[in-house]
Amino acid sequence: MTNTRLLRAISHTPPDSADTERPVPRWVLRLAYTMPLLLLPSCLWRLPFAFHFDMGQQHEATLPALWVSIPYVLGLSLVTELVAFLCLGLVRRWGEVVPVWLPVIGGRRVPPLAAAVPAVLGGLALTVLFCSVPIGGGQSLSLLGVSQDITYDNGWWRALARVCTAPLRVWGPVVLVLAGAYYLRRRSGPMPH
Repeated sequence: MTNTRLLRAISHTPPDSADTERPVPRWVLRLAYTMPLLLLPSCLWRLPFAFHFDMGQQHEATLPALWVSIPYVLGLSLVTELVAFLCLGLVRRWGEVVPVWLPVIGGRRVPPLAAAVPAVLGGLALTVLFCSVPIGGGQSLSLLGVSQDITYDNGWWRALARVCTAPLRVWGPVVLVLAGAYYLRRRSGPMPH
């Protein structure tokens, strides 16, 4: 049994349907398990910036000292992956019942809104931060307003940047979908035995 759990953790195979109170639709499981892997290219794309390698970007801003940029960029990449990993809580048992190893609250049932509301707020924040539409003239429109697009030394750098960072645009909407599926699945209370 322990070997099976270890194999699942390493290979990211979907859990048995018995893992949650109610079965999670397969497409929702796949979507949740894809998020950490989908955001990995943007985290890897970001790492050279920590060491002041500009990845073909043209900018005139001065860069912070390495003792600031290295922990900042590494921390940002780590936080990105941890938040993406939290999407699994919307499809796994640990998102429905607090793990027993946590003091005081361990083993208690998680109220559906206690997980769904932060997920919706987080999904909305991610949508505001990362969703933008090109409007021409080197500008993009987002919910934060009109911004100037980043210029690159050549088309190859631009293409690499777009491929690596494109998944960030769907991160917020995917979290909203996962939160909605979580709430709809859990809103009626525990499943009768």
